[in-house]
Amino acid sequence: MSSVAIVAVCVLGIFIAGLLVFIIKSAVAPKKVDAIPKLIKQGKTQNAIKLAKQIIGKDPKNYIAHYYLGKAYLKENKPELAIIEYKLVNENALFGQNLDEQSFREEYAQLLMKYNQPQEALKNYLLLTKLDPKNAENFYNAGHLYEQCNRYDLAMGFLQKAVMINTRHAKAHAEIGLMHYRTKNFGEAKKEIDIALKLSPETYSSYYYLGKIEKDAKDLGAALKSFEKAQRDPETKQKAIIEHGSCFMLANRWDNAAMDFQRAIDLDKENLNGETLYARYFLATCYEKSRQIDKAIEQWEQIYKRNKTFRDVSAKLSEYKDLQANDYLKDYLTCSNEEFLLICKNAVEKALKNQVVSCEGKKWGCQLTGVDTSTEGWRNMRKQISLFRFFREPDPVEDDIIRESLDIMKQLNCQKGFLFSSSGYSNSGRHFAEGRPIELVDKIKLEALLSQAGSTQA
Repeated sequence: MSSVAIVAVCVLGIFIAGLLVFIIKSAVAPKKVDAIPKLIKQGKTQNAIKLAKQIIGKDPKNYIAHYYLGKAYLKENKPELAIIEYKLVNENALFGQNLDEQSFREEYAQLLMKYNQPQEALKNYLLLTKLDPKNAENFYNAGHLYEQCNRYDLAMGFLQKAVMINTRHAKAHAEIGLMHYRTKNFGEAKKEIDIALKLSPETYSSYYYLGKIEKDAKDLGAALKSFEKAQRDPETKQKAIIEHGSCFMLANRWDNAAMDFQRAIDLDKENLNGETLYARYFLATCYEKSRQIDKAIEQWEQIYKRNKTFRDVSAKLSEYKDLQANDYLKDYLTCSNEEFLLICKNAVEKALKNQVVSCEGKKWGCQLTGVDTSTEGWRNMRKQISLFRFFREPDPVEDDIIRESLDIMKQLNCQKGFLFSSSGYSNSGRHFAEGRPIELVDKIKLEALLSQAGSTQA
């Protein structure tokens, strides 16, 4: 045999050997991948994770293995890791016989919605409306997510498409009703909600939307009942509890509201839901209103850890950061109403050098009148009465309160007025007070005043 023939035979042999290796690997690999869902089904999720990682270690682009690894992570209650795997599949996989795109996107979209990634979930539902255009649920979910993003025009279009495909889609009718209510189309709103409840009285999420409408109409009794029914639906339960608590807030029933918000927080064992941030924020408001500032700070700190830009949490923490350093201010904000009267009286007498003539507790704080004792022979002088009003509400003092204070000064024949607020004053309030016989004392000066007056103890 010539040398050329020998080389040709060798090359052919190498090619055949390589082909055999490829065929064997191709035959074995799917079998290994197919073993993963079987392990998951048997509850052997740790074994499934181990096998999936072995396959991915040898072939990082095996997105079927990535997909099953994500499913195993979900069974292990590790949604953050599952989302990473699903995201890899979403960005790289070639969908086909081994991985059905429609089934994958349905799973992925539900996962994203559950763990508060609405924008990504919306992208998948929009794709699903094209992959499965006769499925009303996909259009409903897309509309629902647009509604959450305040894109009401787009939301209404998708929701109406959902009820065109399935006229008996109760959730879509209910949400259309809510959107009509927001645009003050009350007749259509009531009509859609009634359709939803008639179609499916056991679809308790519809009562959530009914409750929202009743709450906005200030019918708090009816709203509370609707939100109680809505809690029977697992998907709306947390939101319904929060809304139930918000009704108590509107009625200034802080203790009842706080109980609801704590229940809503306790439902989220993994502390991942976006709604939990709102529950904590409202719970902090209840604590702030009821003078439990330490507990309010705890909730604001929990929110700040997850989202540093959530509402005015950063400002709240900054506002109350001095509490630990200044015991007098802490007492001012957190003490009982009886102790608060003593603190205010002590400040007027010791720091402001006024003899207290009257002292009266108010819902917002304390109101006193006094006579200046700083001048020698003050007893023989004509008494000039001043008005002192101490506020410890969490909101800035507005101009209407300053107008009211001036009216009271006229009634009591006061020559001067002093307002003290731990939360400051609105711009309109400051502007209105300019040039008038009333002084606005902010938190910094209030702290100094309380420190100067010292303890209320004899």
